[in-house]
Amino acid sequence: MVNLTSVNFKISVMGKIKKIVLKTLKYLGIFVGSILLLMFLIPLLFPGTISQQVKIFANKHLAGKLDYKGTHLTFFRHFPSLTVSVDDLVLQGSKPFQNDTLLAAKEVAAGINLKNLIFDGEIRINEVYVVDATANIFVNSKGQPNYNVYVSSPSKSPKDTTGKGTSIKIDLIRFKNWNIKYNDHSANILVDAKGLNYTGKGGLSEDIFDLKTDLEIKKLDFRLNKIYYARQKYIRADLITRINTNALTLVLRKNELRINELPLKFNGSLSILKDGYDLNIDAASENTTVRDMISILPPQYLDWAKDTKIEGKSDLFFSLKGGFSEPRKVKPRLTARLLVSDGVISSGKAPVPMNNLNVDLNIDLPALDMEQLGVDLKRIDFNLGKNNAFHAAIKSKGLSEMQINADIKGGLSLAILDEALGLKDLELKGLLNADVKADGVFSIEKKLFPRTKGYLDLKDGWLKTSFYPNPIKNINLTANISNTDGTFGSLNVKVDPFGFDFEGNPVYVNANLQNFDDLLYDVRAKGKLNVGKIYQVFAKKGVDVSGLVIADLSLKGRQSYATTGRYSKLDNQGTLVLKNIKATTAFLPKSIYLKEGNFEFENEKMWFRKFNAIYGKSDFSLNGHLLNTINYFLESKGTLHGNFALNSKYILVDEFMALKKGDNTDQSLAVEYAKAENPKSSGVVIVPKNLDVSLAVAAGKVGFKGLNITNLKGAAGIRNGQILLDKTIFDLIGSRMTINARYQDESPLTANFDLGLKVLDFNVQRAYREIDMVRELASSAKDVNGTVSVDYKLKGDFDQDMKPIYPSLEGGGVVNLRDVEVKNLKMLSVIGDNVGTDAFHNPDMKGVNIETHIKNNLIHVEEFKFKVSVLRPSISGTTSFNGLLDILVKVGLPPAGWISIPVAVIGTTEKPKIKFFSRTGQTILTAIYNRKINKLVREEKRAKETSGREQRKEKREQEKKAKEAAKKVDNNLKRKL
Repeated sequence: MVNLTSVNFKISVMGKIKKIVLKTLKYLGIFVGSILLLMFLIPLLFPGTISQQVKIFANKHLAGKLDYKGTHLTFFRHFPSLTVSVDDLVLQGSKPFQNDTLLAAKEVAAGINLKNLIFDGEIRINEVYVVDATANIFVNSKGQPNYNVYVSSPSKSPKDTTGKGTSIKIDLIRFKNWNIKYNDHSANILVDAKGLNYTGKGGLSEDIFDLKTDLEIKKLDFRLNKIYYARQKYIRADLITRINTNALTLVLRKNELRINELPLKFNGSLSILKDGYDLNIDAASENTTVRDMISILPPQYLDWAKDTKIEGKSDLFFSLKGGFSEPRKVKPRLTARLLVSDGVISSGKAPVPMNNLNVDLNIDLPALDMEQLGVDLKRIDFNLGKNNAFHAAIKSKGLSEMQINADIKGGLSLAILDEALGLKDLELKGLLNADVKADGVFSIEKKLFPRTKGYLDLKDGWLKTSFYPNPIKNINLTANISNTDGTFGSLNVKVDPFGFDFEGNPVYVNANLQNFDDLLYDVRAKGKLNVGKIYQVFAKKGVDVSGLVIADLSLKGRQSYATTGRYSKLDNQGTLVLKNIKATTAFLPKSIYLKEGNFEFENEKMWFRKFNAIYGKSDFSLNGHLLNTINYFLESKGTLHGNFALNSKYILVDEFMALKKGDNTDQSLAVEYAKAENPKSSGVVIVPKNLDVSLAVAAGKVGFKGLNITNLKGAAGIRNGQILLDKTIFDLIGSRMTINARYQDESPLTANFDLGLKVLDFNVQRAYREIDMVRELASSAKDVNGTVSVDYKLKGDFDQDMKPIYPSLEGGGVVNLRDVEVKNLKMLSVIGDNVGTDAFHNPDMKGVNIETHIKNNLIHVEEFKFKVSVLRPSISGTTSFNGLLDILVKVGLPPAGWISIPVAVIGTTEKPKIKFFSRTGQTILTAIYNRKINKLVREEKRAKETSGREQRKEKREQEKKAKEAAKKVDNNLKRKL
């Protein structure tokens, strides 16, 4: 009985438990089902509210144009969060970059607080997701950024008409698969991050909060001043940053970073100021290995590291402290230290490894100023067995005036070094010995050189790369250097011999240089060198010419012999032949292709016996000489002087403009930035500053912005960064012209000019059709047929497309209407219509001289007379390039025009208005042009109605200034030429 009762009790208990479990599962199923149902229903219940709030929020807070394909409300894209997703979003930048894309993303999603949505009907965003995005952050050369798209002022925002707004209390930010480019032209910094994944957690809406960051960048490039300090680096970071939004300060609390295999920890703070940043950052990579350190080298070296034995300890420390502000001209101080101890590098084939590699390098860069750069290489030592050891200790401070203390000593077998390092693309041989000690100041300007004693000796050298099948061999070099008192005067350098063989052609150079204060030189060079193949040896890309140099030179003399005119004491003889050489300069977009250049040295002169070159579609042939070329190469700021005859079949000026497309990738930073900021502009022609050359020019055809100039002949010069033309004649649109001119660039985007032009038999209609400047300067020419003569002088500025900036023009001159017909000139026709005579529609202006003066976008016309039937009208007054009129026409009555009726013509050239019996029209106020920044500050405009006396006074002042401007142009041309 007892056992049966026990069994029944157990069965009863089991039944109750079963019922409880079934009920629990039932309610749980209902709950889960309800949740799933809500997950489908909520997006259907609130879609209009969500979409409307997204648009209201965007309009309130974004100044840049925002565009996207559509919105979605779902739990499933970023489960379990309810998110509103915007697909294919494109956000434009802030002014002046409103047409450029700041951010493009496949998806931007905002996580919504479900409680506030259901119970309060309020949209509260607490999570942000951005997927598959490209961000282009840009700061131009003027310091203007493209990312100022957030509008913080609520007073300028649209009102929320729903009564309930969208609030932000973000706890999570997640970026997936981003590509970010930060390009700051004002600081010369480029950061390019590809494959960026970022997760940030914290109370981002609080005034002070801790942001926990997980960051991964698959490829990172960092460039400063055109030098890459990181290429394709893998970055991993685990960070905790305390952010104070009130003070805009970031405190780096926990920061663990990995660059490839190199771990890095840093701490400190970053404060964002109105005009820059305040930095206080310390970083260190301690107790790591040499292999870890090598992992941050450029990618091309990492394959070598995989197959090479690398051992040793390393430590890296650096700090960045201070303010950064372009307006205040302050920059932080950078310090760094690299330690390597007990390093070993050895390839598998090396008979002897590189042992005992020790490095202690310290760098100090106050205010990021290279002129204050301090480098202290306390030691770099290694050995390759018993008889191969190298030691160096170098300390320097400054750049243009550099304090140096150096001790370099070693004897190495380059073959053993090559095998120890396991260099794959490079084969070295030869015995290298060096012993150099130096202590003192190096300054070219002050002619100081450290006290130095030392030598460098290389015997039986051999160099072969994988890029070219044949080696450079028999490299022998013995160089001795000495300086006893720290000045240029006691500096002696002797290179005897230096020679090598390449492709079966030996090259020899011997040089003895003494007293660099007044250099006494004795240099001999002989040999034949295929430059194109030499470039291939060193894997220089983009070289597609053979490039042959043949030298047989003997140069002997003293620097002062040339500067003081004692040319008879010089003994410079020999020849230099260049063929098929391709070269680039910092100021031209394309390469110059030298087909052939035969040069002969004769004491102070370097003769161009044969010089044929091609630049794009342009060709050049030079015959003449340069003076004092040796001094030019010896002086840091030397100028080349010369006299040449230049002949060309065709010169296309357009392809010399700095921002034009071309194959030259070595242009200056100023050109590179100007091109990036003005991609549709051509720029102006940049003139080299180190030339003082006279040219007798003869060109069959010259093309410039659609104009075809033919039969150009005359004297030209390049001097002090200016191009000068003196009494140069040419044919344009069938007319013979004479021009004196001066041109000078100010930047890659601006230039200025002065010119004086004389022309006979100028066909007015052809000029109006074919020359833009004629249409702008003389819009009434469309109503004139026949020929004119012109004697005019102008100065002004060119814009970024090398077009004249009309408000900048100043000058004046005379136009003689030699044989013309003037028909239906609206300014005169309106008078004829009112007086009832058709003669004003076709006045007789043959032989009339019209003198005008230009300044501040106004053209002041001196009084001139002409015939209209029996009438003798005269015209004077002011008009503007934009067509405003303030003209006085005096209609002289028969018999001799002594009695006249004054008519004031105002309005515009297209819609003139007249006032009879009035000597005053309505004064035009001059435009205001700022020549320093090449910008029109204010356009010309009508003055307020004033008395006739006040108007006449204003006109006289304007005319006086315009005449003075014309005289200045004339004087400036005479002075320059």
